[in-house]
Amino acid sequence: MKISLVKSLRSPFPKFLEHDTVLLIFRVLLSVSMINTHGLKKIRNIPYEIEHIPDPFGLGGEVNLAIAIIGNIIGPIMVILGVYTRLAIIPILGITLVGFLVVHISDPWVVKDVPFMYSLSYLLLFFLGPGKYSLDHRLFAK
Repeated sequence: MKISLVKSLRSPFPKFLEHDTVLLIFRVLLSVSMINTHGLKKIRNIPYEIEHIPDPFGLGGEVNLAIAIIGNIIGPIMVILGVYTRLAIIPILGITLVGFLVVHISDPWVVKDVPFMYSLSYLLLFFLGPGKYSLDHRLFAK
């Protein structure tokens, strides 16, 4: 038993970490983190957020807050469920990449690594897709 566990851990594809299981865990934990860390604070104090949310393109506080809610709450919920996953990732990437490339471009890495890592993570999900444990698979798989 001990030898097979060690052999399984050394294997490039351990049996207990099936590709689709890893995608499910990854997309759920990543999106819960996004909602908890960035999304919920946007709806807890809406007047404050309208005043203080970054506005790099001059769209106005209400529009920016709506975009932030879509990218930080609605999109991640769709990713968790695995429904229209790639479409849901687009506004998330819009927010994270603008945060990295525009809002925090002059900041030190300790500040801009968060939007960078979210961008990389959601790009990975965009290219890999949600896996078979998703509503996308149930609805659209042939």
